[in-house]
Amino acid sequence: MAVRPLAAAGLIAVTLGLGACQDGLIGGASTRHLTPVPAQTLSLMQTKGMSQSDPILIRAYKKESELEVWKRDGTGQYALLKTFPICRWSGQLGPKTKQGDRQAPEGFYTITPGQMNPNSSYYLSFDTGYPNAFDRANGRTGNYIMVHGTCSSAGCFAMTDASMGEIYAIAREAFAGGQRAFQFQSYPFRMTAQNMAKFRNDPNAPFWNNLKEGADYFEALRQEPKVGLCGAKYVFGGADAAAGSCSPRVDPLVAEKRARDDHQIAELVAKGTPATRVVYQDGGQNPVFRPQNVTAFASLGAKDEEMPYSAKEFGRHNLGEVSRPETLAGAPEEIAIEPKAGPAGPKGRTQLAAAPIPTKAAAAALAAGAKPAPAPLMLAKQAEPAAAEAGKPARVTVADAEGDVSAFQQVFGGLSRKDAPAPEPATPAADAATAEPAKQVHAARARIQAHLAKPPTATGAIAEKKAPPAKVAEAKKPAPKAEPAR
Repeated sequence: MAVRPLAAAGLIAVTLGLGACQDGLIGGASTRHLTPVPAQTLSLMQTKGMSQSDPILIRAYKKESELEVWKRDGTGQYALLKTFPICRWSGQLGPKTKQGDRQAPEGFYTITPGQMNPNSSYYLSFDTGYPNAFDRANGRTGNYIMVHGTCSSAGCFAMTDASMGEIYAIAREAFAGGQRAFQFQSYPFRMTAQNMAKFRNDPNAPFWNNLKEGADYFEALRQEPKVGLCGAKYVFGGADAAAGSCSPRVDPLVAEKRARDDHQIAELVAKGTPATRVVYQDGGQNPVFRPQNVTAFASLGAKDEEMPYSAKEFGRHNLGEVSRPETLAGAPEEIAIEPKAGPAGPKGRTQLAAAPIPTKAAAAALAAGAKPAPAPLMLAKQAEPAAAEAGKPARVTVADAEGDVSAFQQVFGGLSRKDAPAPEPATPAADAATAEPAKQVHAARARIQAHLAKPPTATGAIAEKKAPPAKVAEAKKPAPKAEPAR
């Protein structure tokens, strides 16, 4: 009998090294998963015309650090049941791309009863199912990405034990009522016109625009969108979307919402809404968990349905061991992204940014029914003129969104990455929304190359076709292997 605890401990030790938030089993059987839904939540369900057995849907937002539980009511539509503050998430805004990047995923995932872990070492948990078909189609790697208790994250969404216990109980009752799987929608932020305008030049903007298509469907119809895959892009809608149609039927209410949002985004941009990027040291947590904010949050005067969790209640929670608490001390930094090529910077470097900001004329055209232009793709690269250092290739700095230390350093310190991998060639499955911004970036490169090329045979990072053979070979080397998740 003494061998079993040792064997279990060995199993946990091995599995914990396999991936971010790898979940093990607690010693002995647990009854945590049998805890009933709190009486207060049952009363809330009754008030909103719901029952314990009605299907659920969960939505998570990184920037706001909130997780919403939606439930289908007597009308057959989903309504918001309760919002829980997220205790910890790690990485940056943007999708998870590789194992060990500490990124919490973004996308649409399916949770089945088999993904629920009643004996989790993180109190209770469910596996998000990352990577899904979309992630695999885009070459993304990783595993064991969960929503769990215990305020520690290495790529997961960490809740307090009390919150996770309640979420688990709500899901358990929905499964018992006949729901075969529930949808988990994970977003970088709420898909509002204000946020889409603000983050329009972020490198992840095309991907986020794709996520917004699914968010629009749910918000317009209050129905779970069917999710399909067209090449390497999500498609949303009904049965035709689930079957993989690249042009699924768009419900009139969904089309109306999208047109309304596009019009509002264009107006916000035309009025001068700055394009920014938010950089975290390593993710964040809901401010309700910071003791110094308890009084401030309690005095906000927000309506219960807007902020249904108590700042005083969560501020008193003993969070236990919080992952990387030093990275939570400061607020995230907002970095402005220039709308067009600006003047030469230090050492003669020129910033290549995204497409010009639309004008009021663009907003007027959109209001008249014109199709909005694709979201700009910001490629933050800087290059020194070849004449600055004769015989040496220009330095290129690449701003990535992988959620590691390099992303933070590159944005603030212009860290040179000589080992930056070369861009992957375009494929037929590439998102069409990136085509126009890519043309603009290439055109900008060509103009700068013509201006800086003295003599015409000058070499450098911008003159990619004339780069020395050795450098070309170096650029084709595969990226370094990701470190084990922590």
